[in-house]
Amino acid sequence: MSQIPMPALSSSGFSLTKEHFVVAVPVAVVAAVGGFLVSHYLSGRGCKKGQVNTCISKDSPKVVHSFDMEDIGTKAVYCRCWKSKKFPFCDGAHAKHNDETGDNVGPLIIKKKDA
Repeated sequence: MSQIPMPALSSSGFSLTKEHFVVAVPVAVVAAVGGFLVSHYLSGRGCKKGQVNTCISKDSPKVVHSFDMEDIGTKAVYCRCWKSKKFPFCDGAHAKHNDETGDNVGPLIIKKKDA
């Protein structure tokens, strides 16, 4: 059985030949490009999942609602989880969202102070 040739040892470590570089450089390039592509793919996926507004007025550059205090009445309950079917008003959808995600979001409640 013939032995596998080992690279010659020098005082500073292994000596690499041209053949070693011919194999090592393409492998390193492929590994670097593969790592970059996987990293880029994973970071792109994370951003889209991080969006809180998944369906409300997506054609608008910014979703803004404004209400006059006189129009609110004695109490108003507004959604902060973006899951409400009656957005911008709360319909309790945050409870399901909190159960699924472990979050603790709740509504914004505005009420008139008793005089």
